[in-house]
Amino acid sequence: MGHRHTHVKTAYRHCAYRCASALHPRVTTLPDVVLAAPDKFRGSLSAVDVARAVSVGAASAGWQTIELPLADGGEGTLEALGGANRESVVTGPLGRPTGARWRLDGTHAVVEMAQASGLALVGGQQGNDPLAATTFGTGQLLAAAIGAGARDIVVAVGGSATTDGGLGAIEALDGIRFSDRAVRVRVACDVRTRFLDAAPVFAPQKGASAQQVEVLRDRLERLAERYRKWFGLDVTPIPGGGAAGGLAGGLAALGAELVPGSELVASATGLTEALAGVDAVITGEGRLDATSFEGKVVGHVSALAAPAGLRVAAVVGSSTVPVTARVDVLSLVALYGEERSFADTAALVAEVTAGWLKELGSAPCRSTARAR
Repeated sequence: MGHRHTHVKTAYRHCAYRCASALHPRVTTLPDVVLAAPDKFRGSLSAVDVARAVSVGAASAGWQTIELPLADGGEGTLEALGGANRESVVTGPLGRPTGARWRLDGTHAVVEMAQASGLALVGGQQGNDPLAATTFGTGQLLAAAIGAGARDIVVAVGGSATTDGGLGAIEALDGIRFSDRAVRVRVACDVRTRFLDAAPVFAPQKGASAQQVEVLRDRLERLAERYRKWFGLDVTPIPGGGAAGGLAGGLAALGAELVPGSELVASATGLTEALAGVDAVITGEGRLDATSFEGKVVGHVSALAAPAGLRVAAVVGSSTVPVTARVDVLSLVALYGEERSFADTAALVAEVTAGWLKELGSAPCRSTARAR
């Protein structure tokens, strides 16, 4: 993770010094500080890489940076929560052994299902078998964490190859409820899709044909009934139960809590505290759309920044969102074209960051409320 500047001050003190400096040259001006709090650009840059590029651009504009890479429960959550320090060999989504990285910090663990049951492990949808793909390896990762002494486990569920409703994971865990193991499990969800909708919504992205989607949905219906009989829980109405092809619902049947991933990561990384010490915020993701403001990183960051009156920019690869008052949208594709945006992403993130901050820095002294 990039170097984090931790200089904290109030906006009132900053503005007082800045304005005093204009009147009395001997007064030292405090530097402007921007918070870089992005999600990943899928297939291009990790959240850490995006935050670092923002920092480079900010430096060229004369700003300091607090780097706070975030995630919404999908891929990148493990990295945002400290990175891996353990590895276990587990069963991959199509049955081949694979090394899966995870984190253990005392009794706290972070498991990213994409490490064990991810679509990338089979070469994307072209290499996947949507009917055979299993979450058994994710269950093995959870078992490894529990066996190593973890009692508070976060499971990130994005990037799956599977639509098995979590049955593989349950089998790997021998169907034992988490409460019987004195373990708390929180599933960091990046969607609110329900259990039975996992097949029609996500299975086509994993290589499923229309006929296979119907087979998978029928399978999930039968599985939901089995969960009701086995565990006494109806997983079908739970928001987010369809995440990772129903893995979230399956883990809920064992007693896991389903929580919004962006909120969990923001809380764990100290986003609220970081906002108190900055003058502006830059967030971002690969593709901005309507769902970006419904539980994703961009929406969560902008919502937390609003009460402080902070200006927020979203540096994104592309955007389908019309002009919004919530954030200043800086789309690389709109500004530079698709080919260049993909070829030189980090440099362009730095460039648009510098331009936005220079424009922002030329404004009159800003109050805490950032009145305009």
